[in-house]
Amino acid sequence: MKIVSGCFAGIACRYDRKHNRVEEIQRLVREGKAVPVCPEQMGGLSTPRNPAEIVGGDGDDVLDGNARVIDKQGSDVTESFVAGAREALAMAQAVDADEAILKERSPSCGSCMIYDGTFSGTKKAGVGVTTALLRRHGIRVVSEEVGVENP
Repeated sequence: MKIVSGCFAGIACRYDRKHNRVEEIQRLVREGKAVPVCPEQMGGLSTPRNPAEIVGGDGDDVLDGNARVIDKQGSDVTESFVAGAREALAMAQAVDADEAILKERSPSCGSCMIYDGTFSGTKKAGVGVTTALLRRHGIRVVSEEVGVENP
């Protein structure tokens, strides 16, 4: 069983109320082989919501208390991102998922690349909060875009 970013299943859960539907992933959900999650919604954030980026590191740094997730208006949304990561982990464990296919560049789901925290569109190597937590619990996280696992 897998968990997948809800936006891949056609759920309009992105910050801008859009989705990133991927037919193959939507098929996995329809066939009961994958469960969609949106950590940001699961952490209590609304849709739509202000875009957010990790400032001061990546998802591992957020979990360790050394970085924060800040939205474009300057609000600290770290606790919502951590709570959503915990909910996504609980869902993954409930369905005995061994893999997650998540949205690259997201401050929750990025598995190789995230935005650098300046809201300038600049990307950097790093992982999102949910990816970091899943990985710490032995769940393999893969990006749909590059098809690779973050080491």
